[in-house]
Amino acid sequence: MLTPKERLNNVMNGTAVDRPPCVCPGGMMNMVISELMESADIYMPEAHTDPRKMAGLARAVYDSGCFENYGVPFCMTIEAEEMGAEVELGSRVYEPHVTGYAIESVEEYRKLPQMDLNSGRAKVVLDAIRILKEETDGVPIIGNLTGPISTASSVMEPVVFYKELRKKNELAHAYMEFITCQLIAFGRAQIKAGADVIAVSDPSGTGEILGPKYFKEFAVTYLNRLLDGLQDEKMGTIVHICGQMSPVYKEVDEVRSSVLSFDSVVPMKEARAKLRDRVLMGNVSTYALEFGEPDKVKALARGCVRSGSDIISPACGLGMRSSLANVQAILQSLKEDA
Repeated sequence: MLTPKERLNNVMNGTAVDRPPCVCPGGMMNMVISELMESADIYMPEAHTDPRKMAGLARAVYDSGCFENYGVPFCMTIEAEEMGAEVELGSRVYEPHVTGYAIESVEEYRKLPQMDLNSGRAKVVLDAIRILKEETDGVPIIGNLTGPISTASSVMEPVVFYKELRKKNELAHAYMEFITCQLIAFGRAQIKAGADVIAVSDPSGTGEILGPKYFKEFAVTYLNRLLDGLQDEKMGTIVHICGQMSPVYKEVDEVRSSVLSFDSVVPMKEARAKLRDRVLMGNVSTYALEFGEPDKVKALARGCVRSGSDIISPACGLGMRSSLANVQAILQSLKEDA
């Protein structure tokens, strides 16, 4: 029987597996729910700032039969915070979020500090990965990065940022290059610490928001700049993009990741038809995971497999009040059908 790490690696490399892997990367796709925190006796927001607790919660996800990976961190605010944005760390029922921006215009990007990987929450993530690496074998460790567009629109006000992509195009590219260089450094540090895969979530970099022209010019360009910056380490990579894909399938296919992940608004059968040669991940409804029943979740997971998903995962981050039984039902359905 394949280990979870072997199963995920095989799928990413296009070789045979006994069944689809079941993962939830972390980052934007947070997999920690209230019931899990209670069973592990480890809670947020403390786990956002303590590497032992962060690693402990990531391990609890696997040990509780939810997903076949470890994934850290559990939010997508670390990069923005390290570059000067103000962040509220949330609670046991909601995740960290940006409460104050670092700059008001792309013109000010030179004022931003570079990420300090030796202190703050960036170091917490790296230490948590090291702990998981030391204490486990056979389970893939997924490190996470907030995508270039999403980071850029967290460091400054999003509406202003989107307008300045057009109005201050040259400076917007310079700002995006700065942001992407910081993400490359953080990603490579996660790989050095022991991450087996890097997942990049860019929910703000959608074709629906940007339109095909700017999606290609900014989202695709800087996702690929980031992915290429990690490739010296020959790592597997996952890119998750939110929103409808129908206007931008051609552009999405240019993203040079090992895996493409979509949310539940994207019909997996359609994605498979448009992206025949790509490894696809997704996309069990998080609404069903929070408000449905285990049998419904199992049916949705099986539907993802039939529709062409290679890696089964939630469509987005889990609601903290999702039931443990519902979350466990995804992996149970895959094992039952193996």
